[in-house]
Amino acid sequence: MKKILEHIDDSMPDLISDLQTLIRQPSVSAKNEGIEKCAQLVSKMLRKSGIKSEILRLKGASPLVYGEIKSKKNPHRTILFYNHYDVQPAEPFELWDDPPFSGKVKGNKIFGRGSADDKGELVTRIKAVEAFLQQTGDVPCNVKFVIEGEEEIGSVNIEKYLKKYQTKFSCDGVIWEFGYVDAKNRPIIGLGMKGLLYVELTVRESIRDAHSSLAVIIKNPAWRLVEALNTLRNSSGKILIRDWYKEVTPFSKQDLQLLSSEPFDESSFKSEYGITEFVNGKKGLQVKKALAGDPTCNIAGMISGYTLQGAKTVLPASASVKIDFRLVPKMQPKKQISRLKTHLKKHGFSDIDVKVYHGEAASRTNPADPFVDVVKTSAKASFGSYIVNVSNAGTGPMHSFANILRAPCISIGSTYMYARIHSPNEFARIDLLKKTTKCMCHILDGF
Repeated sequence: MKKILEHIDDSMPDLISDLQTLIRQPSVSAKNEGIEKCAQLVSKMLRKSGIKSEILRLKGASPLVYGEIKSKKNPHRTILFYNHYDVQPAEPFELWDDPPFSGKVKGNKIFGRGSADDKGELVTRIKAVEAFLQQTGDVPCNVKFVIEGEEEIGSVNIEKYLKKYQTKFSCDGVIWEFGYVDAKNRPIIGLGMKGLLYVELTVRESIRDAHSSLAVIIKNPAWRLVEALNTLRNSSGKILIRDWYKEVTPFSKQDLQLLSSEPFDESSFKSEYGITEFVNGKKGLQVKKALAGDPTCNIAGMISGYTLQGAKTVLPASASVKIDFRLVPKMQPKKQISRLKTHLKKHGFSDIDVKVYHGEAASRTNPADPFVDVVKTSAKASFGSYIVNVSNAGTGPMHSFANILRAPCISIGSTYMYARIHSPNEFARIDLLKKTTKCMCHILDGF
């Protein structure tokens, strides 16, 4: 491994250059901006590194980039890297210190949309494979890449790709598309992700907006929506929909041990977001258990009436709210949406239209899986220490991968936890990119 790791040190300028090239190609899935061009660029980058690549397509879906390299000495074990080449919109542009697709380097950071999420993560995996090929002419195990272009809009077609190409994508373990590194430079090894149900509720009371003086005779849809929202959860955050928690199971003893041992800097977290306390005054283990295992009902946005600067006396014709429900293992999105609709009807809100944007079940990998030990050993070798996280509080299509490919999924990567992903001035730290590339090499070697 010594030559491999030295190769990583020597080739960091190439890694930085490749990441800048990817950042400079916008690939905003929400606007279908640059998606085809970026898919072609990623495929070309894989081939340049010695990895066989092709672009897979499904009708109505963004192209998926597939890469594969077979091992000569260990053809019976396969690891799959899942990543995405699409990025979030860069707006608001005026809040960026530099153009969002510049890939500008400042000291130890590379700035740009996608620098961390997820192009930086992708480059570390490509460069790890490239290091083995250039130094040994082989890889320690079979390696596959599944790189989609719709993750930032809910991975709406990844399950279709997985089902169609199930044999092609077959593997023994999946390294997830990202992994956080905490403020003390410890990689967070994630064993799961929460699920998600994203809906929009809409009420319409009239055909057009009216003068607000007519509020005495025309119903206000905003108030109607507020009244409906008030039935969904109480002030402490508990969801009031019947049977919402029916399938939820308590943490296992092993999960609780991991949660208890997981460090969490409450003061730094509060400082980062400018808050003074957590919901319901949570502290210590309560915070960690909530992040990993509590379902949520979160208002993501509301639209009604006049919301611009200044005053306007208007009675809106319609009102809508977007809600994301985070789900935990065994909660199925289809069953939960049925419960939501039944709840609204039972409470007299059958007039409210419910639009479902996305549903994804939660997923967790067994902490006792041998793959976990491989990743832990590799993290220790590359970073010196690590944290094991029972479940990420966010959501991704991990359940689809684990369920269809029947393989354990683990997240580990280079994304600094305060790297401003999805926000202006997103960045990747160069030192963490190097450590993560080495970590990927150790994972391949130990798999």
